[in-house]
Amino acid sequence: MARSYHFAPGTYGLIAGFVEIGESVEEAVHREVIEETGITIKNIQYFGSQPWPFPDSLMLAFTAQYASGTLTVNTTELEEANWYRFDHLPGRPGAHLSIANQLIDHFIKSQQNKPPIA
Repeated sequence: MARSYHFAPGTYGLIAGFVEIGESVEEAVHREVIEETGITIKNIQYFGSQPWPFPDSLMLAFTAQYASGTLTVNTTELEEANWYRFDHLPGRPGAHLSIANQLIDHFIKSQQNKPPIA
């Protein structure tokens, strides 16, 4: 999870960004993750979408798996980013109907019945 400079104290969200001209959404997902965290991802899957009022956009959500790299926060983009266990997540922004919160809830549910990693 990541903490943007404009988030309320103690709240975290997910990596986000915009698609650049000439770029596919999948390319944008790869680019944003590596730009903001230094890690590469694989197996990108579309999760869902929602209208986003500012700046008149459509928010797209994707899942992905870690591929490689060391988590290195780009401090021009983020204040903090870290790995968290599904049962020890930091606070989230209050918009619980947002696609980001739906994605986090989906992740929590997907992990609850898995055996612990040894």
